[in-house]
Amino acid sequence: MSIIEAIIFGIVQGITEFLPISSTAHIVITQLLFNYQFPGLSFEIFLHIASILAVIIYFRRDLIEVISGFFNYFVNKNKENRTQFFLAIYIVIATGITAVLGILLKDFIGEGLKTPTVIAISLTVTGIFLIVIERFVTYGNRKEGEMTFLDSIFVGLGQTIAVFPGISRSGATLITALFIGLNRETAVRYSFLLSIPAILGSSVLAIGDFTGGELIAEIGLLSLIVSFIVTFIFSWIGIVWLIDFLKKNKLIYFALYCFAMALFVYFYLSPDTIMDI
Repeated sequence: MSIIEAIIFGIVQGITEFLPISSTAHIVITQLLFNYQFPGLSFEIFLHIASILAVIIYFRRDLIEVISGFFNYFVNKNKENRTQFFLAIYIVIATGITAVLGILLKDFIGEGLKTPTVIAISLTVTGIFLIVIERFVTYGNRKEGEMTFLDSIFVGLGQTIAVFPGISRSGATLITALFIGLNRETAVRYSFLLSIPAILGSSVLAIGDFTGGELIAEIGLLSLIVSFIVTFIFSWIGIVWLIDFLKKNKLIYFALYCFAMALFVYFYLSPDTIMDI
């Protein structure tokens, strides 16, 4: 892999990982455009680790708050500790649901589904749900302290949908959280905190496909280093930008983008058009 390609893949992975537009879809699209095939899942796992490192560092205070509140609750059951204690429980529940269902669906949903047609359909579905949540659902005002076990179950099920290629994990969790009545700030924070065990868990499940020696041989050590750094930087940019964007704008803009990208993929990156390029 050239340095330019490493930079491009790093930018694509970093920017799209936490936006409700599916990083998997965009990585597949980029591979098709460059006519480049990753050597197994190793490189994708590698890039995901860079993204999750960015979210861990960015939300380090939130993580410390949740973890300390969880353990402090056993000693001091005040309102703040209670909120953080149950938030930790809700993160575990949602992650557990996604993990179990993800394992059950693993054989059914494989690399074979990462096709232009499936990606186009998934992007369209994401766009439709983004419009539904913006136009036909009244935003709730429930905060973390008002969350319930049922909320975590629904969000966990929503997150599971993202195992289908082209369905955004952040989009699925955000849409579900808003649909069940959480306010924007809580929905966004919960979605980001859920991304940590979700991405780490999916990386662990795919660790059998990770071959460090072959990865270095196929991609190149310098290209790996560059792609990791670029992914980390643009993941950070994506996190900051999304949080700021959602304070002032609506999700419908992401829906329009998903529709446009779905049309591009279907009509320009279908098997026949790829052969013609």
